[in-house]
Formats: sequence, structure tokens, C-alpha cells
Amino acid sequence: MPSLSSLLTPEDVRRIARLQVLARTVVEGFCSGLHRSPHKGFSVEFRQHRPYVHGDEIRYLDWKVYGKSDRFYVREYEEETNVRATILLDASGSMAYGGDGGRLAKHAYAVRLAACLAYLMLQQADGVGLVVFDTKMREYVPPRARPGHLHVLIDALSRSAPGGETELAGVVHDLVPRIHRRGLLIILSDCFGRATDLLAALAHLRHARHEVLVFQIWDRDELDFPFRSWTRFDSLETAAERHLVDPAQLRQAYLAKVEAFREELRRGCGRHRIDLVPLVTDQPYADALASYLTLRRKRA
Repeated sequence: MPSLSSLLTPEDVRRIARLQVLARTVVEGFCSGLHRSPHKGFSVEFRQHRPYVHGDEIRYLDWKVYGKSDRFYVREYEEETNVRATILLDASGSMAYGGDGGRLAKHAYAVRLAACLAYLMLQQADGVGLVVFDTKMREYVPPRARPGHLHVLIDALSRSAPGGETELAGVVHDLVPRIHRRGLLIILSDCFGRATDLLAALAHLRHARHEVLVFQIWDRDELDFPFRSWTRFDSLETAAERHLVDPAQLRQAYLAKVEAFREELRRGCGRHRIDLVPLVTDQPYADALASYLTLRRKRA
């Protein structure tokens, strides 16, 4: 069975080890953790200490422990709960694109990002599940919080391979009835498709009171369209579809459509209070995740 090291380097793990993935909205869980519970009447009895992480509120520091150990620790209480997170990994054909610069393909990048997130959340006793999809769910791993669950997730991530067309909106609608407790849904996808359909599906998740986080994965070629000479473009989702074109005649129109697509998603996610985080595969995934989680914690 593949191990974490098959997807993440020791440097990746070191880079993310002290980060936390915190839910900004209330969540429903089963054990003490880092997130606010929606249930009233939880006790406020002391639960445990944990090491201070940059961004923690100073009022929760235990100064007596600091006086004895010369290290900062935060006091946690029973009203905090764990989160149930589900990672949705896009394994459609368009995620196979990797350009000519030796970069990771978008799917490989998303797999490693998913491994980072799973590792972090399991370290903080959160339950983590996984959905691998293209036109439909190809694999579903229900959320679990036990440490050995990481091996199950890494195995599923390692088996996934891009192929088929994209149907993220339909997958989201099908997933909602499976998730009975409010939690965190993390989507790793290029989000290609009709923006209106995708936004309607994301609104469905928000209506079910889930928090939603979308990492939109781009290759630099898709944003800059650097092609100059006549080029044959092959569809990664429909094998028979290919076009030989002069990029100079398409570049301006292409870039305008890409920007309009991105703006529609930005506005729609903003309306539904969904974090839309664009990531480009020439940016190290551990660094990109660290930057976002640090910003997210400050905003929270």
C-alpha cells in the first residue's frame, strides 16, 4: 500500500506540519477538536493543551505552563468539536494537462494537495473523506478520523487517474444526500464547464449548511496562452476532437473568455460565501497551501 512519502516529500511535510485547517462556520462532530459546535449545552471543562500556532488568540495561552516549560501552549475546552471534511478530487480528462515545461499535470498537483490536506486534518483529529470523480463518482471513501485512515486515502489518491469528461455540478448534487452532518467540502478541480451549473451546485451545498472551499487548479499555459506558431489542440476529454489553429488569431478572444469565466466564478462564490482559491501548477503546492491557510486563519 502506498505511503504518504510516495506523494509528499519530507520537505513538504515539514512545510505544512504546523498549519491548521479551521472551519469558519459551525460544524457537527463527535470528539473534541478545533472547531465550533452548533450544539448548545456543551460543557466548558478543560480538555487538553496543544502547542501554540501563529494566529491563535493570546487569551487562550496558559501562562502557568509557559512559566514552567518556556513554551507557549493553548488551552482547549470541550465545546470545541471536530469537523467532517470531504475532499472532491477531479479526475476528468482536462486535469491531465501538464504543458511542456516539466510541470506536474493538474491532476498530479491536485493529488498532492489532497494528500497535504488529509494529513493536516487527520493530525488535528478531524474526519476526512474522499470523492474521486469525472462524469460521476468513481470512488467514495467516507470520512473517518482514525490515524490509519490516512493510508486508505493515500491508496485511493494513488489509484486515481484522469480520464473522461467533467461533470462536477452533477457529482455535487449526488453527493449532498450522502452527507448527513454539516461539515467542510473541499473541491480540487479546474472547474471547467458551465459556470451557472457549477454555481447552482455549490449553492446546493451551502443550502445544506456545509462550508465549501474550492481550489481551482490551473496550468500556466491555460492562463497565458503562450502558443505562437500553428498548433494542433487535442481534446483531453473527447478523443476524436482536435483542431489545427493559428494561435495568434485566437489569443485575444481566448484570454477574454477565460477572464469572463473566472470573474463569473469569483462573483458567484462571493455571493455564496465560498472561498475560491486559484492555484497554478508552477507554484509549489505546499507553499500555496501554507499561504492560503495562513491568510484564512487571519481572516477567521
